[in-house]
Amino acid sequence: MSTVPRAESQTALAWSLARAHLGRRRMQNVLTILGIAVGVMALIAALSLTNGFTRALVDATLRASPHLSLTAFTPAVRDRELEAALKTDPDVQAFTPFVADKGLLTRPAGDGRRAGFDFVTLFGVTPDASRVLQLQPEESQVLSTLKPGQIMLGSALSRSIGAFPGDELRLLNSTQRRSSLRVAGLFTTGNYLIDSAYAFTALETLQTLQGTTTVTGYQLRLHDPDQAPQVGLRLTRVRSYSPLPWQDIYGTLLDQLSLQKKVISFVVFLIVIVAAFGIANVLTLAVFEKTQEIAILRAIGATRSLITRVFLFEGLVLGIGGLLVGNLLGLGISAYFTVRPFQLPGDLYFLTSLPVEVRWTDLLAVNAMGLGTTLLAALIPARRAAGIEPARIIR
Repeated sequence: MSTVPRAESQTALAWSLARAHLGRRRMQNVLTILGIAVGVMALIAALSLTNGFTRALVDATLRASPHLSLTAFTPAVRDRELEAALKTDPDVQAFTPFVADKGLLTRPAGDGRRAGFDFVTLFGVTPDASRVLQLQPEESQVLSTLKPGQIMLGSALSRSIGAFPGDELRLLNSTQRRSSLRVAGLFTTGNYLIDSAYAFTALETLQTLQGTTTVTGYQLRLHDPDQAPQVGLRLTRVRSYSPLPWQDIYGTLLDQLSLQKKVISFVVFLIVIVAAFGIANVLTLAVFEKTQEIAILRAIGATRSLITRVFLFEGLVLGIGGLLVGNLLGLGISAYFTVRPFQLPGDLYFLTSLPVEVRWTDLLAVNAMGLGTTLLAALIPARRAAGIEPARIIR
């Protein structure tokens, strides 16, 4: 007789015994499955909310930031050869030359208001900047029609200075030159760090203030922002420019968000581990109750492998049941928060609501870890059952 049918018959027998055991402890099994399901549900929901928060925060940050900046080693006039290459590059969606500067903005006292002031990071751009940045339509319209002598402020910077559209401001730039600028409009990205520090003006305005016709470099919007580092290296390989992808500018933020996700995942995964101990507890109790039956099976020829399979199958059924229910509950909660987002204080987290983003990679990782944990939990009582000596128990 071939060994294959014998192996198949042992597997079928192990499965039959496992089903019989599970059918006698329905309430315990249901509670065990629910315990695993709650852990998996919490893990999926937590990861989806964390993904949504990360994506929303990055999107808010990139509304007023280019995906890639190419900064000239030495400021020079506009590079027509580079501009021609950018127009035909399949990765580049839009670009604009820019001049960057820092300065102090002040609003003179008047009309019953005290004087206001704040430091600013100022960008001189062309009308094409409205295509590089992702501002609201009315804000993009203001940005694309900025005239010399006009400035567009971040909403939080505007509140700090106390300046609103139509007000006149005084600028003292980094080279100690002074200029008067009139507020043409405001923009809001949702990221307080940007809204409180950035402002835009026409390219000619900053060039005149600095007494030059050169530009600092180019700001680019890409079709795929995740490819910014690769595109930057390719574009500057034979040109005297330094690439600055958005991932480098906001590297600290990305690292913090990644660490946050890892910590949340670990903490919530502890719930799954606790539930797995429930499986170990249920199966250990089953081994204790079925000690004599296991001894009889061993006495009539059942191998250690057969006994191990019986309890591993039981753990597998409980684990898969918990994973299925947990996935349904987790996806259900994610769907609920998609329809009715969790509200956040915008002045604290930059966002007014917490979006949800379910990733299949996260689902696969959660299910793989959950299944592995439950099988490990079932292995302990399974090995104990396989180690029962029939002669000692029957005697």
